[in-house]
Amino acid sequence: MKSKERKALTAMPVVLMLGVILALSGSDGGLTWGSMPLFALAVLTSFIVQWVAFIPSFLGQTERFYDLTGTLTYTAVTLLLLLLAPEVHSRSLLLAFMVLAWTLRLGIFLFRRVNRDGKDDRFDQIKPSFIRFFSVWTIQGLWVSFTAATAWAAMTSEQASELDGFALAGFVIWAIGLGVESLADHQKSIFKRDPENKGEFISSGLWSKSRHPNYFGEILLWIGVAVVAAPALQHWQWVVMISPVFVAVLLIKISGVPLLEAKAESKWGGRSDYEAYKENTPVLIPKFW
Repeated sequence: MKSKERKALTAMPVVLMLGVILALSGSDGGLTWGSMPLFALAVLTSFIVQWVAFIPSFLGQTERFYDLTGTLTYTAVTLLLLLLAPEVHSRSLLLAFMVLAWTLRLGIFLFRRVNRDGKDDRFDQIKPSFIRFFSVWTIQGLWVSFTAATAWAAMTSEQASELDGFALAGFVIWAIGLGVESLADHQKSIFKRDPENKGEFISSGLWSKSRHPNYFGEILLWIGVAVVAAPALQHWQWVVMISPVFVAVLLIKISGVPLLEAKAESKWGGRSDYEAYKENTPVLIPKFW
């Protein structure tokens, strides 16, 4: 067995264990469906959806539906919780709206990008390996669960909480984050569609204020979700407040900024205009002055 496949296989129990810990913590003080905690059901469903989607994706050797499956999971689980909850409160409806608006916007954008580009080259070396390809789908199940954990835990909490100042403040933060992310993605799409910009880097619009404004917006909006969700949490459910931290660490340290910075450096590193752009533009937090 190759070393990368061995690492993927070794990581699987860790990923699943983290999922179990999250499910148990988020279920403490939560509503149930029969004898099944609703939050635990949400986490379990997140993994099952990935595993089902993996089968045709591996057989067809395609990653085209990877991001779309993530969107489907956020959407299906959030709606499922609204459907199965014995009583739906205004905070739950607001959180559901926030999750659904974000995931549908981002999912459609990513699906269109993959269709336009033809493929996602991150998967080129992963798809042929059953173990490695299966592991990334399993990781997406954990990714979805951790990302939406604060919203789902608050929606399934026995501690009903109506809208208040936390809801208003969190919604404003979320709206700003979503606006920044959406505008940044739109500006980059327009830039890349222009033939004159082929092979060049974007340094206009929000991208002149931050090298990764879309990631800044993503982190900000999940902080907003956590602020809205906080008053409904109790007991071990507070563990799910790791959600915005998870998103930030993932984007800043693991799969987001480091990969794109390395890719950009391999393309434009050493060019005077790119070096000046790096020197004058923050990595993440926009600089407007």
